[in-house]
Amino acid sequence: MQIEKDIVRIGFNPLTDCASLVMASVLGLDRKHGIRIVLSKETSWAGVRDKLLTGELDAAHALYGLVYATHLGVGSVRRDLAILMNLNRNGQAITLSRRWVDEGVRDGAAVAALSHQRELRWAQTFPTGTHAMWLYYWLAAHGVHPLREARVITVPPSQMATNLAAGHMDGFCAGEPWNHRAVMDGVGVTIATSQQIWPDHPEKVLATTADFARHHPNTARALVAAVLEASRWIDASPANRMAMAEIISAVQYVNTGKDVIWQRILGRYEDGMGRSWEDAHSMRFHQEGAANFPYLSDGMWFMTQQKRWGLLKASPDYLGVALKVQQVALYKEAAELTETAIPANPLRSSVLMDGVAWDGRDPERYAASFDIHM
Repeated sequence: MQIEKDIVRIGFNPLTDCASLVMASVLGLDRKHGIRIVLSKETSWAGVRDKLLTGELDAAHALYGLVYATHLGVGSVRRDLAILMNLNRNGQAITLSRRWVDEGVRDGAAVAALSHQRELRWAQTFPTGTHAMWLYYWLAAHGVHPLREARVITVPPSQMATNLAAGHMDGFCAGEPWNHRAVMDGVGVTIATSQQIWPDHPEKVLATTADFARHHPNTARALVAAVLEASRWIDASPANRMAMAEIISAVQYVNTGKDVIWQRILGRYEDGMGRSWEDAHSMRFHQEGAANFPYLSDGMWFMTQQKRWGLLKASPDYLGVALKVQQVALYKEAAELTETAIPANPLRSSVLMDGVAWDGRDPERYAASFDIHM
């Protein structure tokens, strides 16, 4: 198999869920498959997108919704993109400012009551990304229209806790370790986890341009194989997760104390309001391949929410677009190389926090089924 490009430049944002890309490089799994990963730490999701489009990056740790929005031309940028694999499930959260907890706001119902009295300021990490969709879904499930009864701004993930402490927002939705950072600093509480919104939800993806996937299929396959093996290594044991937490805490990666990372990566949560628990749906990187398979239904869900909130003005060809973006055939080849199990069906079923089921079979009806929408 001729590798078309042996050096692969990959962008990432400083978040716990960049770990499989870091570990593929640190463990030498990239070289095992004939490539060398060169990691590039970015400062925002918009920066990741722009560098993908200019070719400065070959691939990236990316938001599901960012990929689909760019592919469909939501906003000012349109380019055919590709998802090579899912990088992880679960492990994001919604954080509320400590000052509201001190005034008795301790759950979603209380947030809703407050939101009907005054406009709360929320931050997410990218307007079409996963964190915006988790925040909107959670608010709407509690009866709050996120685009009419809230003010929502965009802030890079690593800047969330400091902006919350400075009083620039009332809450935020972002990836770890920045929610736990806010709890440890005493400036915020975890009002909800993303896995409470959708257990085993899809989260970050390994994205590239459609052109790169088309012209460098062997490189892309080798990259997926290396990251699959890294994902399996992380999930193999608590000791591996602890070692990973120490590695990614370094300044060139997440740049925070490993104590901010390791507890939630082991599923040990405390919300800052006195509750602690072992989370059965904490961040997963592999799950025998179930966390990595690029399910068509995962991609379609983000399009349904972009349609729900008016980001997409017309209904897309949900399945047709997902078939173009999700690189299922290439993924299966890499999975076979690494002896990773492949699910029988590219659609999967889930029930979200409000009891609404999603299985990808009728996305247009699903997108139109919500009482709160644009």
